[in-house]
Amino acid sequence: MSDVHTEILTVLVDLDAGVRTMATAQPKPDLLAFFSKLDRLTAQLPAESAPELRHYLQKKSYEKARLFLQDRFAEIQKGGCDKD
Repeated sequence: MSDVHTEILTVLVDLDAGVRTMATAQPKPDLLAFFSKLDRLTAQLPAESAPELRHYLQKKSYEKARLFLQDRFAEIQKGGCDKD
């Protein structure tokens, strides 16, 4: 896993944790900061990155991207897109 992949996974795990605390967190986590960082990192993906990962990140399917980076392929739900 490249440094960019590792950083993306870290942000995705932090985003997931932030979303899970939204109902009770005070102050609320700044989810837009996560989204901005993920957009920046997605643009830095190495050319040899898996097309599926690039697809998930470009389509904002962040849970699928997190599961992909965690090698939890069986848990990735297929969506309405041909590439999902």
